[in-house]
Amino acid sequence: MISKTILKFLRNLKQNNCKEWFDANKSRYEEAKKEFDHFISYLIPQIAKFDKDISDVTSKECLFRIYKDVRFSKDKTPYKTHFGAYIAPGGRKSPFGGYYVHIEPGGSFLAGGIYMPEPKILKAVREEIADNIGTFNKIIFDKKFKSKFGDLWGDSLKTIPKGFPKDFPYPKLLKLKSYCPLVNLKDAEVLKPGYPAFAIETFKEIYPFNKFINKVVHFVLEENS
Repeated sequence: MISKTILKFLRNLKQNNCKEWFDANKSRYEEAKKEFDHFISYLIPQIAKFDKDISDVTSKECLFRIYKDVRFSKDKTPYKTHFGAYIAPGGRKSPFGGYYVHIEPGGSFLAGGIYMPEPKILKAVREEIADNIGTFNKIIFDKKFKSKFGDLWGDSLKTIPKGFPKDFPYPKLLKLKSYCPLVNLKDAEVLKPGYPAFAIETFKEIYPFNKFINKVVHFVLEENS
């Protein structure tokens, strides 16, 4: 359900990242976007079979725009050179842990968890991990999970944050600024007929991780409502 149409368009866009080229190739963009939209529309009900919290979300709510905000960026090229969608309760702006699809020539990946959460949520997640390290470790050190995702992805602090024990046995877990299981994919893997099934299975493996994270997010949001 991901074809060479998307990858070829994105590859060409990277080589010609300007408004003139984009406008001249708008029909190609619309075709590629439609294909990606269909893929996300297919994934959502499949994921909802094991994660009911995303049952009501639509692909439109999940898809990120291709247009960049260049106001505070040194890179002034106007367009992203990938397609991305965040499948989570409320869509792409959701504070909840979800399921991310990234399609980019030479840089595609699937991911889950939470990326750069707001300070209150980040602190609460760290506290939950510190208080329930046994439960968390069962998830991230599960043989299948560890084999596919390796270490959690995300930038880290240099030292353990204030308020947490300096002798915590898993300091790396408290230093993280994001909590994301992630698997990188080659172009050939994304183009395989079995890629949709692989994506669904990958997200199913991420679900227990998201469930752990989202229990914390729910608590923080309710506490501050």
